[in-house]
Amino acid sequence: MALQLRPNCEYCDKDLPPSVTDAWICSYECTFCTDCVENKLHNVCPNCGGGFERRPIRPATERRPGVCVTKQLPSDKRVHLKYSIEDVAAHSARLRDVPPQER
Repeated sequence: MALQLRPNCEYCDKDLPPSVTDAWICSYECTFCTDCVENKLHNVCPNCGGGFERRPIRPATERRPGVCVTKQLPSDKRVHLKYSIEDVAAHSARLRDVPPQER
């Protein structure tokens, strides 16, 4: 099963097409841009509390049958935070000094 490749940053709503290297995901595929991960979330997912890894790109060229961005389409559903900015800031502040592998 392929990653959803959500189309936007859940915090600032920046567009994150499947080819950008500016997208980060947690293990639940919550998706954020580099600026939000580094400067607002401090590597703390506001939804699950985990850390982030760079989201891989989906190849544009079909190098194997059926395996490319046009054959396995990314999600077009925009996702937004369900928590207030204040709640997210407090959540990140509580967990930012705990290494992701220990959260």
